[in-house]
Amino acid sequence: MSGPALLGLSALLGLGAAAQLCLSRQLRMQGDYVLGGLFPLGSAEDAGLGDRTQPNGTVCTRFSSLGLLWALAVKMAVEEINRGSALLPGLRLGYDFFDTCSEPVVAMKPSLMFMARAGSHHIAAYCDYAQYQPRVLAVIGPHSSELALVTGKLFGFFLMPQVSYGASMDRLSDEEAFPSFFRTVPSDRVQVTAVVELLRALGWDWVAAVGSDDEYGRQGLSLFSSLASAQGICIAHEGLVPLPGAAGLRLGAVQELLRQVNQSSVQVVVLFSSPGAARTLLSHSIRHGLSPKVWVASEAWLTSDLVMTLPGMAQVGTVLGFLQRGAPMPDFPSYVQTRLALAADPAFCAFLDTEQPGLEEHVAGPRCPQCDHISLDDVSTGLLHHQTFAAYAAAYGVAQALHNTLPCNASGCPTREPVRPWQLLEKMYNMSFRARSMALRFDTSGNMDSGYDLKLWVWRHPRPELRTVGSFTGRLQLRPSQMRWHTPRNAKPVSQCSRQCVEGQVRHVKGFHSCCYDCVDCKAGSYQRSPDDLLCTPCGQDQWSPDRSLRCLPRRPKFLAWGEPAVLLLLALLGLALCLVLLALGLFARHQESPVVRAAGGPRACFGLACLGLVCLSALLYPGRPSPASCLAQQPLLHLPLTGCLSTLALQAAEIFVESELPPSWAERLRGRLQGPRAWLAVLLAVLVEAALCAWYLWAFPPKVVTDWQVLPTEALVHCHARSWAGFALVHSANAALASLCFLGTFLVHSRPGRRHGARSLTFASLAYFITWVSFVPLFANVHVAYQPAVQMGASLLCALGILATFHLPKCYLLLRQPGSNAPVLFLGGGPGDARGRGSNRGAEGTEQKPATCDPVASPQ
Repeated sequence: MSGPALLGLSALLGLGAAAQLCLSRQLRMQGDYVLGGLFPLGSAEDAGLGDRTQPNGTVCTRFSSLGLLWALAVKMAVEEINRGSALLPGLRLGYDFFDTCSEPVVAMKPSLMFMARAGSHHIAAYCDYAQYQPRVLAVIGPHSSELALVTGKLFGFFLMPQVSYGASMDRLSDEEAFPSFFRTVPSDRVQVTAVVELLRALGWDWVAAVGSDDEYGRQGLSLFSSLASAQGICIAHEGLVPLPGAAGLRLGAVQELLRQVNQSSVQVVVLFSSPGAARTLLSHSIRHGLSPKVWVASEAWLTSDLVMTLPGMAQVGTVLGFLQRGAPMPDFPSYVQTRLALAADPAFCAFLDTEQPGLEEHVAGPRCPQCDHISLDDVSTGLLHHQTFAAYAAAYGVAQALHNTLPCNASGCPTREPVRPWQLLEKMYNMSFRARSMALRFDTSGNMDSGYDLKLWVWRHPRPELRTVGSFTGRLQLRPSQMRWHTPRNAKPVSQCSRQCVEGQVRHVKGFHSCCYDCVDCKAGSYQRSPDDLLCTPCGQDQWSPDRSLRCLPRRPKFLAWGEPAVLLLLALLGLALCLVLLALGLFARHQESPVVRAAGGPRACFGLACLGLVCLSALLYPGRPSPASCLAQQPLLHLPLTGCLSTLALQAAEIFVESELPPSWAERLRGRLQGPRAWLAVLLAVLVEAALCAWYLWAFPPKVVTDWQVLPTEALVHCHARSWAGFALVHSANAALASLCFLGTFLVHSRPGRRHGARSLTFASLAYFITWVSFVPLFANVHVAYQPAVQMGASLLCALGILATFHLPKCYLLLRQPGSNAPVLFLGGGPGDARGRGSNRGAEGTEQKPATCDPVASPQ
């Protein structure tokens, strides 16, 4: 056939458009099994369908080159299958193609023809169509979702397999509504997902979304709105574009939409539209001077000549969109040339008349009268159209299903084995097949996902060429270096309502759009988990974060450490106190028989000093990490020795009060009870009472180690927690009572002339106790909880130092610096009776041995 083809091609090129072709007669071929075909061979724009008053025939005059090329692609596939031996050896596929004029009302007539009983033009009504044999085994087409919604219902009733090469509406995936619908293009849901991923990848979250006012545009716009909102993309303006021929009122809505887009900061317009509506919108944008934008095109109009040839399109901005991937078909242009050459060959046309008697145009009307008056130039621009492979693959899909249905083997298939369309349908779901060595597959919904290429319009006058700048196969991949923008210096356009927040900031939405927001810093204790966060995420209780943080940090335990400056100062104070206690204790032990020591209580004074040393040592329980044992031991080890010390002071105060304020007879009687074993019994009793209070406190309200996560910004405070302040005060009550007795017994006592009985030192010692612990209460209550252990440590040391400084150290001074004042007459009385009253003959003898003039101030004047 190569010779006639070349001859016919030469004739075609020589005769031009004036030559009469027989191309329309090539749209039908008989076979063992016949495939129906619905293609947009013409256009019904001038047919006046809106003025119809009767259901008469419609003639479409305007020629559509793409529809013809898609029909020739299916014809090419059928011829390859018939010549091959892999799918249907020994069988012959036929085809019967009709024009839809891109109108549902026109597509219905050939659809009814396909469903007519084989060998007739009639559709009979039956209760059961299981044995019904229609004229065709399956239908290829139609190309648009608008038509597929109509024909899909009809073919779905008969369970006639229908394979579309262009209807991408997601609604057609509904198996209940369209049980026999398949397609060799991805669903719009995949395309919209790719568009949303593109917007996110390029940082465009403030866009306008426009759709054509038909099923395809409305459904695509709705799908985009839902998926975009879920991904944080805001639609600033949304609207529908009327189809060509709409009333002026609806066109006014388009102008208002364009005005809003032009006045806003939107730089990206997503146009999900059919080619006619896209031309309407773009022509208005050119006419009204819309500033250049980025137009994200749907597959339906991205490659449409109707849009590409619109005057002024080069000024609308940047156009890009996704096109379905397909296998290359380099031999298709030569095949088309061959078909046109044969159509111009009279001998070949005569051969067709004998082989294909009658095209039944008296029933369905002319198949494509305008196809017989074309030239090669009329179809050259669409030879490499992306949907050509989809139409080609549809024929291979049906052939594979027929192969699976018939018991075919390497030697052949049984000829004329009756196959009903519904039997073919059973084999098509989840079916894999190959076309041009490309692996394809129908899924459970009849969809096919072959991936997309991202195409960019690059102008080469008079029309743009498509440049591949990315791909989408479930994951978006871009080629930024291939991008060409309409902006100065090829800068990527910015389409955002608000600036991007910096790290550590979240978006505080203002108004109705989540993309319009103020950037708010994440405060300390919270962090920004992801760039899309609207609220700062609080850190866990064991974590912290600074302002504007991206993560949380673990809290370090905080307690009164040994190395802190305050602790070091208190330890120095503790060392001073212990040194003074040991010094005083050593002096008292060395001079235990001296009047000063005996007047201070003798052994009881040494016991009191030892207790003060223990009070100082109890301060060592506060630094360091608290433990349950240290928390339980703090109060008992402070208060028990403090009780021992205060009890000795109280006994000393009682002696002074008895001696100074009571009559001599009473004083003589009571003095003996305040000395000797009975005095030690009183000290033991006081200590036992305090021990009982401490035991009750530890049993009823045991302090425990707690970790406070809130009081410190970056650390976790570990401290001993007092469960009852009332119990804490009750533990102090016994010591407070002893100090009160000491104060009351000495405050109003008058010293006898020539005597130093130490009343003033006891008064100041009790005042030192009260000043320390009364000051402790407000200080402890108001100081930060982290420093409360230091306050308790300091209070115990200051209390011990106060008692030591007011009662014991003055006597040490007398022993060291004024030994002359250490006279019995000053401390133990001036006569034998006094000495005896103190219970010490040794003291009286000492008095008699020393002259009264040893201390001039001792003798009263």
